[in-house]
Amino acid sequence: MVYHRVTLDHVPTKHRRHAITETPPVKHALDALRTELNSDRVDLTELVLLGAETKLERLRLGSEESLRLRRDLADRIRRREDLGVDLQAADEVKRVGWAGGL
Repeated sequence: MVYHRVTLDHVPTKHRRHAITETPPVKHALDALRTELNSDRVDLTELVLLGAETKLERLRLGSEESLRLRRDLADRIRRREDLGVDLQAADEVKRVGWAGGL
């Protein structure tokens, strides 16, 4: 274990700080990048920005797809299309309540 004589009572910034531990999967990804860059230095700020943008894009795509599916279902219900639902069972649950457990 390495001990450093450092105190962080007063952090000289108003911005949040982050620490990254090179766990085996993180090390593997960073080592591959280091090899490709032919450098030991990796711009972590750039990686965080790229990763956050990619994650946000994926979340938004998922939200858009979910919204599209809900709208499609609502349209099918309004058109009274057959949704493959057992209406008798649904009426029974509505009348007597859900009695089953998982």
